[in-house]
Amino acid sequence: MSDATRTSKARKNPNHKKRRSRRTAATSDKHELYELSVQGPEAEGDFVDKAFRQRRRRLARSIREDFCGTAIASAEWVKRRRDNTAIAVDLDQSVLDWAARKLPERLDPEQLGRLTLRRADVRTVRTPPVDCILAMNFSYYIFKTRQGLGQYFKRAHRGLVEDGLFLIDAYGGSDSFLEMQERRKVSGFTYVWDQHSYNPITGDAVNYIHFEFPDGTRMNKAFAYEWRLWTLPEIQELLYEAGFSKVTVYWEGTGDDGEGNDEFDPSTVGEACPGWIAYLAAEK
Repeated sequence: MSDATRTSKARKNPNHKKRRSRRTAATSDKHELYELSVQGPEAEGDFVDKAFRQRRRRLARSIREDFCGTAIASAEWVKRRRDNTAIAVDLDQSVLDWAARKLPERLDPEQLGRLTLRRADVRTVRTPPVDCILAMNFSYYIFKTRQGLGQYFKRAHRGLVEDGLFLIDAYGGSDSFLEMQERRKVSGFTYVWDQHSYNPITGDAVNYIHFEFPDGTRMNKAFAYEWRLWTLPEIQELLYEAGFSKVTVYWEGTGDDGEGNDEFDPSTVGEACPGWIAYLAAEK
């Protein structure tokens, strides 16, 4: 996994169909572009099923998607099985409104009845206990102190059923500390991951997502992230301090070409490569 793309927020989603219409900055929706370039809801659903079977010997039925954004992962979850339910939580009312407009196009009425959108702070939200809580796309990096991140992890612990799992992702590697830009062509536009600045004293990072279009227009700073780059040891320590009984790191395998193969398995040893993405499964 030597490619710098392994440090990117980008995740290839081969399931999205290509659009034939010509995209421009003026005619494009940033949330749609984000889904096309970053999110892979089917792969996330597959990982939830895999991790839950491995750790709990049963299928998860209920999830809470924290920092849900457009709630596309929750939509995929309720489509997966007829008894699956999802609670999608975000603090940004505008993106929840966007999700509410789109969900009727993605789900039938019965499926819609099993998905709840909730505006709340993930550090204080109270919901019925669920089998699994998800915090993906490194969203919890927004908490820059041990106290802040620990508060969130404790809330997640309380939000689970007795044998529940908290599933999160993380990224790192030497390239993650560089100030650099990375471009990747998607269907009809170019995704730009901009690691704009990094402060090694505090661990603070400022990252942007830009979108560029064939006509030369650009959607600049469509998304902005002010994060702390947490390391895997720090994250695991805070999860244990929050009360989780066991934390397992799922490390990505490598294909014959030396690239990540999108297969994540439990591991205690990772490769010291320039960029990596991993999942963590924290057991209540």
